Amino acid sequence: MRIILKIIAAPFVVVLTALVAIMTFLFCYAVAALNVVSAIGVLLGAVTLIAGQTTNGIILLVLAFLLSPFGLPAVAGWLLEKLDDLNFTLKNFITSW
Repeated sequence: MRIILKIIAAPFVVVLTALVAIMTFLFCYAVAALNVVSAIGVLLGAVTLIAGQTTNGIILLVLAFLLSPFGLPAVAGWLLEKLDDLNFTLKNFITSW
């Protein structure tokens, strides 16, 4: 019964290995682009706060935080790590006796 489960898990390992590699590559470039956008958002938010438009400045600063490395990229990195952990677990299951 275990050998059947290992045979079923093998294609998932292949797909997860390719998926994690491609997503890691894309993630690096997306984080770099989001850092630039976040820096521009912080500058625009500070300028609008100084100009007296408090609501727009706060909205821009919140959006800049979400695009910063502490916002959405951190969540995406966590998900990518969990996919890699799942891939490792499946590989370990297939190669164990």
